[in-house]
Amino acid sequence: MQTYPSLDTYTEATGSHLGYSPWRPVTQEQVNLFADATDDHQWIHTDPERAKDGPFGTPIAHGFLTLALIPAFLREVYRIEGLSMAVNYGSNKVRFPRPVPVGAMVRAGVELLEVEDAPQGIRATTRVTVEAQGSDSPVCVAEILSLLRA
Repeated sequence: MQTYPSLDTYTEATGSHLGYSPWRPVTQEQVNLFADATDDHQWIHTDPERAKDGPFGTPIAHGFLTLALIPAFLREVYRIEGLSMAVNYGSNKVRFPRPVPVGAMVRAGVELLEVEDAPQGIRATTRVTVEAQGSDSPVCVAEILSLLRA
């Protein structure tokens, strides 16, 4: 994990790759809980037996579950000391180029693209690229906006 002693040192990292999160599994229990939370019980996510004969040969995680893991990935990649506020502001372009099979190990790489002054502090834009072990392309690429204040 990368630790930045201040918001100023974090902003100096603009244009650089901040690091990778550890690998973590995506479990069927996690997918089922996400389905319950979002009321999205499509069988390709929640019915392992039926999913064996489906287009992916196995159940897959919801794309939005992968997106929802990003705040946890960010906390595992870097930390900024001395913040009084750090909140999600939104996202720009989000894509799911490949499915995440249930049981896959995933991790995220994070790049700090831009830092702008905002009335609430600064607005940071990071590109988060989530990959699954064994996949030849990312499973999610998203530009994530955060509001940060010292």
